[in-house]
Amino acid sequence: MTQIRTPNKDAYTLILEAIDSGVYRPGDRLVESELAERFGVSRTPIREALQRLETQSLLARDGRSLIVASLDHNQMAELYVVRTELEGLAARLAARHATEEEIQVMRDMVSEDRALLDDPSVLARANRRFHKRIHLASHNRFLVQQLDLVHRSMALMATTSLAAQGRGEIALAEHKAIVDAISRRDEDAAYKALRDHISVAFVTRLKLDSHKID
Repeated sequence: MTQIRTPNKDAYTLILEAIDSGVYRPGDRLVESELAERFGVSRTPIREALQRLETQSLLARDGRSLIVASLDHNQMAELYVVRTELEGLAARLAARHATEEEIQVMRDMVSEDRALLDDPSVLARANRRFHKRIHLASHNRFLVQQLDLVHRSMALMATTSLAAQGRGEIALAEHKAIVDAISRRDEDAAYKALRDHISVAFVTRLKLDSHKID
C-alpha cells in the first residue's frame, strides 16, 4: 500500500477526507493497521480518530469491524430537509454579505466547471467546492460549521446525483441562477434558487436509487 505523507493533517482529518473523496465508500471496512500504514502515522491516533468518527455516526459496527456507514431512505430524507434549509440560509446571507470578489469567484467556478460535464465524479468535487464558497460568503462561522457536518454526512451516499443523464448541465444552470441572485443582492431569490437546486438534486437521487430496486 502506498503511504500518503501529509504531516500537517491529523488522523481524523485524513480519514474524513478519504471518505469524502471516495477512497473509502459506504460499506468499506476500515482497519487500524492499514490506515496507519497508508497515512504514515501510529495506530494510537488512528484508533482515536475511528472512535470519533463512530461517535459522529460516520462509521458503523459490523460485528467487530468498523465500516463506513451508509444512509437508509429515511436518513437521507431527513438529511436533505436540514441541508435544504441551511443551504438556503447560506445563500440568503451571501446575498447580504458576499464581497464583489467572492461573487466573481463563484461566477468563474460556474464557467470553469462546464469543462467537467463528462466526468460526474470530478464534477461532484467541484460542486462541493462551489457550495463551500457560498457557505463562506455567508460570513457566518456557525452556519459554516453546521453545513460542514451536513456535507460530511453527504459523503455516506454511494452515488452522486450528478451521475444522472443531463443532471450536470442542469445543475450548472441552477448554480448560475444562484450566483445571479446573490450578485443582485436579492436575498429571497437567492434563498429560493438554492432551495430549489437542492430539491431537484434530491428528486434526482431518489430516481437513481429507485432504479436499483428489483
